[in-house]
Amino acid sequence: MELEFLGTGAGSPSKLRNVSSTALKLLDERNAVWLFDVGEATQHQILKTTIRPRKIEKIFITHLHGDHIYGLPGLLSSRSFQGGSGPLTIYGPAGIREFVLTALRVSGTRLAYSLHFVELTRGGIIFQDKTFTVTAAKLDHNIACFGYRIVEADHQGELLVDKLRADNVPSGPIYGQLKAGKTVTLPDGRTLDGHHYIGPAQPGRIVAIMGDTRPTDNTVKLAHNADVLVHEATFDKSESRMAKKYYHSTSEQAAKIAKKAGVGKLLLTHISARYVGKAAYQLAYQVRDVFPRTWVVNDLDVVKIPFVGEEQTK
Repeated sequence: MELEFLGTGAGSPSKLRNVSSTALKLLDERNAVWLFDVGEATQHQILKTTIRPRKIEKIFITHLHGDHIYGLPGLLSSRSFQGGSGPLTIYGPAGIREFVLTALRVSGTRLAYSLHFVELTRGGIIFQDKTFTVTAAKLDHNIACFGYRIVEADHQGELLVDKLRADNVPSGPIYGQLKAGKTVTLPDGRTLDGHHYIGPAQPGRIVAIMGDTRPTDNTVKLAHNADVLVHEATFDKSESRMAKKYYHSTSEQAAKIAKKAGVGKLLLTHISARYVGKAAYQLAYQVRDVFPRTWVVNDLDVVKIPFVGEEQTK
């Protein structure tokens, strides 16, 4: 599981940062990529990565401001030309369906795959299968905006091979049956319960990805005990009045949310063009007294999300 940042800027593209888009790469988990927001030129950014548009399975839109959705029509169209034939689902606030279908209709675009929409009017679980659960909640922006919590299902524990050997259980197909939790009768008459030979389950990982927002309790709820929180930091900590006026957050406010939610790592994005070079990195440095594990991400940064106990590196 990895996050790849396709756009980390706020409002409009700059020479250093494109507008908002984040890819959650689930290639090992489900051979798919999920996108969170698709700002203008997202498909251009994808060309600089190893992401294949045909692998994009779901798109989650936080809100309908242009810097978060203007890249959608082009990406959807290109996906058809690049071998995308599997269905794709778009989640987002009411209006996202009209925006996409109008753009496709006016441009005469026909897709080679089925397109589905899930329009959100309130929070709750919006997707769930045996591998992942996605929950949405409303944020505090000047139009309808949502944050998302992605929870991976726990992984089955490993087969305790040393214990099997200690009990003189012969290797072979029996091991596979025991790992599946089955009860097996050995040739010598012993009956073994597979559950006794499986280690503890590996807890699934949790990622929280926020849209544009003022500080809100829903962000804390979505980010509770998350391994990674992706949060906007449009302004530095000295600009709290400006952030409030424009329904955004400062880096310090994001750090306080990360601390309160007990997250493993805070990644700051949606950086205003006023912060360039060292000034951008200062957004993280100035709040590490609040939350030490804070980083500012750049376009095309890749962040691995390890299991609990694995080494965490940015």
